[in-house]
This record gives sequence, structure tokens and C-alpha cells, in this order.
Amino acid sequence: MTRTTNLRLGALTLLALVALMTWDASGGDLLLARLVGTPMGFPWRENPFLVHVMHAGARDLSWLLVIGLFVAIRWPLGVLRKLATRERVQLAATVLASVLAVSLIKHFSDTSCPWDLKEFGGVARYVSHWSWGVDDGGAGGCFPAGHASAAFAYVGGYFVLRRVSARAAFIWLGVAVVAGLALGLSQQLRGAHYMSHTLWTAWVCWVVGFAIDVAVTHRERRQQNLLEPSAPLHARS
Repeated sequence: MTRTTNLRLGALTLLALVALMTWDASGGDLLLARLVGTPMGFPWRENPFLVHVMHAGARDLSWLLVIGLFVAIRWPLGVLRKLATRERVQLAATVLASVLAVSLIKHFSDTSCPWDLKEFGGVARYVSHWSWGVDDGGAGGCFPAGHASAAFAYVGGYFVLRRVSARAAFIWLGVAVVAGLALGLSQQLRGAHYMSHTLWTAWVCWVVGFAIDVAVTHRERRQQNLLEPSAPLHARS
């Protein structure tokens, strides 16, 4: 992909960051949580469909797909056949790296889940996830949305697939985004996350995929320049 294309994507990524920061400042997280939460908790928290299908089932399916991508490095199927081996490695590695990035941020987060708030029958007080080091009195470790990364982790595949098929790349991206939003919404209904948690997961996964692609492309371009024969010296007149 051209540098111009990457500059445009970079600008869109920064615009998305501004939009996320605006949402954080709007107070919309608590507003949405109050739509489904009560002083007694979240009625949908133990809903069988949300728990067993949208949570456990989706998580297990995602890991099966990750394993499938690594298997496809050696035995590709469908559009993956159009990718070079190194590109299939990048695709599988990007998904795994995105999941690990979200998990790492969660590990150091002091933010508790909505169902932990006193307002919803818990013990914690609301503290912005940007208030690093401030204990809200709850369990913490709830930012960003780890479950949504089961789908958003795949958005990085867009950068790989666009090299061989723009249509396949957009379809891949669209499915990952829709699935991620669906998983995020299911967790919000249960009181497990705020909207911002889901949106930040999407942004983090996108940035991881973008950064890896830029690094890989830069390395390939550098190697190609090293392999190109030097231009012949012209005889001096």
C-alpha cells in the first residue's frame, strides 16, 4: 500500500481517537449503564443466552479461529491462498498480538465493571478509567473490554488482505467490527462493561494491526532496496 493510503488511515485513526476522548468526556457511559442497570444489579447479568452463547461460546469460537489461522499458515483456504506465507504469518500474529495488548492493559487497570458500582448494588464508586492509580474500591481490571477483543482482534486482517483483495479486506473488517460491537453490547447488557470499554478495545486492536503492518511493510521495502542491484557507473568523459 502507498504511503498516501497509510497517511489517510493514520488521520482517520487520530480522528477516531478524538471521537473516543469526546465520548469519555460526555458521561455517556453511566447514562447507558443506567438504562439497563438497577439498584439491585443488572437483570440480564445471568441471562443464559448472553452467558453461554455470547460470552463463553463466542470466546471459544474465537480461539478456534485463532488456531485455524495458524494452521492456515501451512494449509491456507479460500482467500488466504492468495496471501504469501509471510502475510499469513502476519495475519495470525496480528490477531494474537491484539488480544495480548488488550489483556495487558486490563491487567494494569484499576477500573471496575459497572456491576461493581454502589449505584448498581456493588461496592465501588465511579472513577474514570483515565484516573490511573486511583482505586475505586472495586475489583478493577475491567478496562478495556477483553471479551469484545475476541472479535475486534481480527480487524488487523484488513491490512493484510487489502494487498490481494480490497473487497475481501472490507468484508473481513466489517464482520470483525459488527461481531465486536455485538459482543460488547452483550457484555454491557450484563453490566460487565461500559460503551467506552468496547470502543477502546476496537481502537487498540486497530492500532496494533496498523502498527504491525507499517513495520512489516517498512522492513520489506528496506530489504527490497538492499537486494536491488546498484545502478552502473557512467564512464567519465
